[in-house]
Amino acid sequence: MTMLGRCAWPWASALGVLLGIGLVAGCANQPLPGGSRDIVTASDETDAQKRARIRLELASAYYAQGQATTALDELKQALQADPNMPQAYNLRGLVYASMNEDQLAEESFRRALQLNPRDSDVMHNYGWFLCQRGRARDADAQFDAAVAQPQYREATKSLLAKGVCQARAGDLAGAEQTLTRSYERDPGNPATSVNLANVLFQRREYERARFYIRRVNNVPQLANSETLWLAARIEHKLGNTTGAMEYGNQLKQRYPQSREAAAFERRRFDD
Repeated sequence: MTMLGRCAWPWASALGVLLGIGLVAGCANQPLPGGSRDIVTASDETDAQKRARIRLELASAYYAQGQATTALDELKQALQADPNMPQAYNLRGLVYASMNEDQLAEESFRRALQLNPRDSDVMHNYGWFLCQRGRARDADAQFDAAVAQPQYREATKSLLAKGVCQARAGDLAGAEQTLTRSYERDPGNPATSVNLANVLFQRREYERARFYIRRVNNVPQLANSETLWLAARIEHKLGNTTGAMEYGNQLKQRYPQSREAAAFERRRFDD
């Protein structure tokens, strides 16, 4: 696989934990005698395909820098060179989404899936786009389709996105189940732990929420004002006044200007 760049297409939990969704282009394959498939290399590319690939790489770089209009211009040139390039339509969907051109974004994602119906990266990006637009059920279908692809290496990412989307839609039970699956696949992902802790907090499963948020706050470089505040609120709910004050004081010392520190100063644990 070829990484075309980290795309500026984050999602946020209720706590503001951000994850960049990488745009990954799958390698095309060529049939070999006997029905097996070979990986396409530079020698297999036509001149037009090479021009399209270079334009796509430029578009990805511009998009990662927040230059959506320039990225779109590069994508137009890529598609002029190769009109059947699914990766270009995938990125075009992300670009149009960032420009709030929703119809054009959706058309781009759908075209990418027409060209490559098994592209899990497109399914993931399309699912997050639908989630952002409040279409949770449609988003779930895309995330599920992505995870179902046997060669998909980013299933944990799609499960995390689906869980966040379910929580936003008010389906806390579903979110807990999905985020737990994501956690079981990758216990070291702090975003999964934070989102799962937040969902469990909302479900009043305070002991379980404590377990997951501690995994984040015990690593100083992962903790932030939001994770410390959630931990303080959890301790408050458990009746551990000392623990709540300890997290609150850390919050004040490390992030004195944050809104979470202000909430702690006012003892707004239940807001």
